[in-house]
Amino acid sequence: MKTKTILLLLFFGLSFGNLKAQTKDASQIKKGMIKVTILYPNGEGKTFDMDYYTKNHMPMVAKLLNLKAYSIDKGIAGGAPNAPAPYLAIGYLYFDKLSDYQSAIPQHVDEIRADFSKYTNVTPVIQISEVVQ
Repeated sequence: MKTKTILLLLFFGLSFGNLKAQTKDASQIKKGMIKVTILYPNGEGKTFDMDYYTKNHMPMVAKLLNLKAYSIDKGIAGGAPNAPAPYLAIGYLYFDKLSDYQSAIPQHVDEIRADFSKYTNVTPVIQISEVVQ
C-alpha cells in the first residue's frame, strides 16, 4: 500500500508539475484579481524559446500593460507516464480588474504580437479568469 501511494504521488507530482520559470511580484496576487492565461500548445514542429520569453517578452509585456504580477510555467510532462507536456509554456498576467486589461491591451497588442516570432511559432490560446483563491 505504501509503495502504491508513493508511486501515485510521484506520478501526479511529475506528470502535472510545471517548472516555475520566473515570477514578478507573486505576493501581489489576491482573490478577485483578473488572471489572463496564455497557453502555448505543444505539438510536432512547435518551438518555444523559454530564455527569450522569460528575459525579454514577459518583462516587456509587464511594462507595457502595467501588470500587477506575472508568472511563467514551463511544461515538462503530461498526465500519463512518458506523455509529452500538453503545453510548451503557460504565461499568467495579473490585473486588479478586467477593465485594466481591456483598456491596456488595445494600445499594445500589435507590439506584443510582433514579438511572438522571436520566441515561438505557436499561436497561443488565451483565457481570462478571476482569481478565486
